[in-house]
Amino acid sequence: MTIYYSLTFMLLAAEMVTFCVLVAPLPYAVKKRLFRFLSESPIVAKVAYALKISFIFVGILFVDAMQRMLRVTAESDMAKAGQGMQDVRTETNIAARKFYAQRNTYLTGFCLFLSLVLTRVFYIILDLIHTQEEYAKLKKQGGASGHQASEIAELKKKLAASEAKDRDFETLKKQASQQAAEFDRLATEYNQKTGAGSNKKSD
Repeated sequence: MTIYYSLTFMLLAAEMVTFCVLVAPLPYAVKKRLFRFLSESPIVAKVAYALKISFIFVGILFVDAMQRMLRVTAESDMAKAGQGMQDVRTETNIAARKFYAQRNTYLTGFCLFLSLVLTRVFYIILDLIHTQEEYAKLKKQGGASGHQASEIAELKKKLAASEAKDRDFETLKKQASQQAAEFDRLATEYNQKTGAGSNKKSD
């Protein structure tokens, strides 16, 4: 295997390891720190830029491997359709070329496909982490608003109790004023009757 296909295989192995790390059931705090580092680190951004350039070359290798595979497949079909005895070495050579062409095609194709999968999975998990953070903030705000609502309910109860006390006080005040007025009326009548009786005795 040539050096560029060896590098492609190493890149594919690195993608597989990265994919396993991304989908591993890590704790939320560890995963949050990891994805924050991957999304905000300038070093990771430079590495990602270099990988994008390398994937362009992998795409070129994929197109070349696809063309070679189609050409070798056509030669193999022509050799099988030919007349006469075929050389064993020729058949072995064609089979080996076909195997290498298919291997290179699958290697570069899976490398490109896994790069797209990794990118999509990374952004999905990053969006999930952001959503969980927003949910935690809303939950805290909801808890604070619930506490405020309970305080408001308690204040309303106290206000209603104080208003009830005020109404009771006003009722007692009215009753006291009515009783005082009635007492004054009775006292006046009593005084009038007492005064009238004394006047008759004096006469």
